[in-house]
Amino acid sequence: MMKSSIEYIANFKTSLDPYNGITILSEDLPKDILEFEQNLKDLIQNVKDNKNLIWMYIDIKKSDFIPIATKFGFTFHSCNSDYILLVKVLKENAIVPNLANHTLGVGAVVINSKNEILLIKEIIRNEYYKLPGGHIDDAEMISQALSREVFEETGVVAEFEKIISIGHFYPHQFHKSNLYVLCLAKPKSLKIDVKDKEEISEAIWLDLDEMFKRDDIHDYTKTIVKSALSGQGLYKSETPILSHLKNEFELFFVN
Repeated sequence: MMKSSIEYIANFKTSLDPYNGITILSEDLPKDILEFEQNLKDLIQNVKDNKNLIWMYIDIKKSDFIPIATKFGFTFHSCNSDYILLVKVLKENAIVPNLANHTLGVGAVVINSKNEILLIKEIIRNEYYKLPGGHIDDAEMISQALSREVFEETGVVAEFEKIISIGHFYPHQFHKSNLYVLCLAKPKSLKIDVKDKEEISEAIWLDLDEMFKRDDIHDYTKTIVKSALSGQGLYKSETPILSHLKNEFELFFVN
C-alpha cells in the first residue's frame, strides 16, 4: 500500500512535495497567533534533519502570522491577491523551484471568406491597427483564450486553427518575460460588436491587399499575417497520448 503524503507534525497538517519538502495550507493554520508561533517552532525542530523545505501558504486574513514566520527564517516566494507563499530552506543544497517567470498572451489572425482580416485599435496605444489578442488567464488553454479575446475585443466568434508564431519579450510586465502566441483562427460569425469598450475603440474587417499597403499597420503585424498565409504552422493534436494526466493540456505539432 502506498504511504499517504499527509502527515500531522507539531499540530500542523502537512503534505509531502516532490522536493522532500512539506506544505502547509492556510486553512490548516491555527487561529491563535501564539499557538501558531509555538507550533511553528516545534515543527522546525521536528523536521530540520529529514526534510529539505517547509512551504507555507498564509491567507491575507492571517497576514499577522507573516512576521512570525519570517522571524523563523521563512522568506517570500510568490503571492496572489489573497495569499502569500513562504518557504523555509532547511538544507543548504535544497532545490527551491522558481516562481513563474513568464506571462502568457495570445493573438489571432482571423481572415474571412472575402479575404478580409479582423483588426482592432486600442484606446491608449492607438497609433496602429493590430491583431486582436491579450493575456491568457489562469488555467485557460491557448485555444480557449484565443476565442475569448477575439470575442471580447470584436464580438466575432472565432475558432483556433493553428499556431503560426511565438514571440518572446523581455522585460515585460512586473519585470518578467512574456511569451506571445500568434494563431490563425477561423471566423464563425462576422458581425462586429466590441464588448471591451474600455480598451478597444474600434474593430474592422479590412481587405488583405489593402492591409499590406497601409502605414497604420505595423510591419510586425504584416509579417505575422504573411506567416499565417504560408500554410505552415503548429496544429493542435487530438491524439490522447497524455490522457492519463488529470490536468488539462494542449499539444501542438507540425502538420
